[in-house]
Order: sequence, then structure tokens, then C-alpha cells
Amino acid sequence: MSSRLEWLGSLSLEEAEAQLLTCNASRSWARKMVANRPYADESNLIAAAVTGVTELAWIDIEEALSAHPRIGERTAAKHQSEQEAKWSADEQSGASDADAQVKADLAAGNVAYEDHFGHVFLIRAAGRSAAEMLEELQIRLGNSVPDEQLVVRRELADITGLRIRKLLDCQ
Repeated sequence: MSSRLEWLGSLSLEEAEAQLLTCNASRSWARKMVANRPYADESNLIAAAVTGVTELAWIDIEEALSAHPRIGERTAAKHQSEQEAKWSADEQSGASDADAQVKADLAAGNVAYEDHFGHVFLIRAAGRSAAEMLEELQIRLGNSVPDEQLVVRRELADITGLRIRKLLDCQ
């Protein structure tokens, strides 16, 4: 077992949950992750994190979404920790380099998406340009609610896996 994984295993229930909540703000998800410790290796931890997202009730997904800012916004989301805010800013760096028109289109698209689906537009922003995110937003606006919920769940699982890696890299 790596020392990074030993670190997570050595934390109290409350401390481990607080650390995991920086990766995914669903308390249900974090509690399950803590309860299933220890993990054999980092790959098993990441796989459990991703699988855990796919098993969440939609209300738990909505709780996780509350910690994600709009794409292209610099301000932290309402329930976002300082660590999450830093990670979000890094992940969304592609949006900050966009020209004024793409930024305006993203802002308008965010509002249209929220009006249509009732929650923030979620996308794994890491490695994507603002134009790519805008194109995906425009495509997803045409989704049905059930189809979009599947996409959101997949994006949240991807983000959660990335953030688990970042959490371990901090140790």
C-alpha cells in the first residue's frame, strides 16, 4: 500500500470524510468511501470512487453539483471548499483564455442550461478549451432530462476520479 493511501486510511472517519468531500460534495458518497476503507491500492480507490458516483441517487448528485461553479466563472460555488475552488480554477483554465465572444456565449449557455435542467452545467473541463466546452454545452441543451442526467453522472464520475488523484498527490 502506498504511503498516500496509508495517509487516507489513517484519518479518523470525520477527517477522511472531509478530505473526500473535496473530491465530491455528496455526503452519501463520502460516507460510503470512508466506510469501505481500507483500499488495496490507489487503482481500487479510484475505481470505487467512480463506481460510487454511478450508484448515487439523483438527490446526492444534486448535492455534489452544488459545489461546482459555472463554467467560466471565477467565483467559488456556494458549498465549495478552498481546495475545490483551486482545483476548479485549474480545471477550468481553458475557459479563462477564451475570447470575449466565447465567454459571453458560455455565460448565456450556462443560464439556458440551468433554466432547462435546473442545475449547473457540469463537464470535465480539464484539458478542454472554452470552445470545446461551449460546443458540448450547446449539444447537451438538446438532451432529454433522463439522457442529460446520465451525462452529468458520467462527467461527475470523471471529475471525482481526477480529484481523488489530486487529493493523493497533495500527500
